[in-house]
Amino acid sequence: MSLIAEGPFAPVLDVARPGSNALGDAPLAGKKVLIIVENLPVPFDRRVWLEATTLSKAGALVSVICPIAKGYTKRYELIDGIHVYRHPLPAEGNGPIGYLKEYGAALFWETLLAFKVLRKHGFDAIHACNPPDLIFLVAMLFKPFGKRFVFDHHDINPELYEAKFGRRDLFWRLMLLLERLTFALADVSIATNHSYRDIAIERGRKQPGDVFVVRSGPDLNKIKPVAPNPRWKRGREHLVGYVGVMGAQEGVDLLLEAVQDIVVRQGRTDIQFCIAGSGPELEQLRAQVRELDLQDFVDMPGRISDADLFEMLSTADVCVNPDRVNAMNDKSTMNKILEYMAFGKPIVQFEVTEGRYSAGEASLYAAPNDPADMAAKITELLADPARRARMGELGRERVEDRFSWNHQVRPLVAAYHRALSGK
Repeated sequence: MSLIAEGPFAPVLDVARPGSNALGDAPLAGKKVLIIVENLPVPFDRRVWLEATTLSKAGALVSVICPIAKGYTKRYELIDGIHVYRHPLPAEGNGPIGYLKEYGAALFWETLLAFKVLRKHGFDAIHACNPPDLIFLVAMLFKPFGKRFVFDHHDINPELYEAKFGRRDLFWRLMLLLERLTFALADVSIATNHSYRDIAIERGRKQPGDVFVVRSGPDLNKIKPVAPNPRWKRGREHLVGYVGVMGAQEGVDLLLEAVQDIVVRQGRTDIQFCIAGSGPELEQLRAQVRELDLQDFVDMPGRISDADLFEMLSTADVCVNPDRVNAMNDKSTMNKILEYMAFGKPIVQFEVTEGRYSAGEASLYAAPNDPADMAAKITELLADPARRARMGELGRERVEDRFSWNHQVRPLVAAYHRALSGK
């Protein structure tokens, strides 16, 4: 199913050749775009950076406002022709006071830097990447001057709040209100999948023609398998890999319970697990590894370099996605699934709507939130090398044919045509 908008850009966007997202000419020449992202720096945020570089290749002058983070500390950089402005940000909020400090500081710096970008470079549109659904407050200041607002819907925050805190209270209702106000101000909404598109239309009351699906597809020119390195296996026969955020809703604790089932109940000592990534639950999860006495079988190195990440995933026999089954994860497309598929790896995940839509037959699906069934599915795959190879090939083909960034160029530029033309 395709939601690519028709329009005058169709003849000039060449997305037919594998590995190419070439633009036949510069359909956004003379346009200026300001992208604001709050939760990750660029170019570390792969989706935002792909969007920025694609818009730049389409002829637009692109500026980005984002936070400072480890390894990304320069307050200003010009990278590949894109102006990157970074600002300090307090530690991730925990509770009402923490969130107030974090979001208040972010809005202050985003507003200040937006005026700076306007003065130095100018912009025709503000492209806001949630979370949180507060950046519309910055865009609102510039709407009276004819600036357009493009909302890039990365997370469904009401569902995210419910997944993290397990309740629908005053703050949950506030999440719904902020989401509604964001959609109301947006000239165009970009959805990461069809489930998010439905939310934009039904809950956000957007017109279908104003919502464009632009998936977070991997760039196959940059994400490529490399030679496996046995060091990741620690002398064992098999490697199971995970990469992602270490947060409550990511279900890494359930994965560790699955590892315990494999090591203790099944008595397997031939499988090494590498669980890579950082996040607010990392130290707690490392403590769980020690409590379960799994240190010899589980590596949790935190955030690793792209070179190490590519090598680890290339070495893995199976990759896993233990995201908890809830309303948030059921409707969200996880980048790690598509990246596993780009590396040609078979997957084990819990049964969720968008996870199955992405992976299809490249994955096995464990019963919702059941570590024992996830453990059984992992060992089932490890016992069948031919099946693993076939599933990996299917996953790679799905990325090449449907989900890679190459296929997202046309709808992204079409979304900007819609926003900037006002039609």
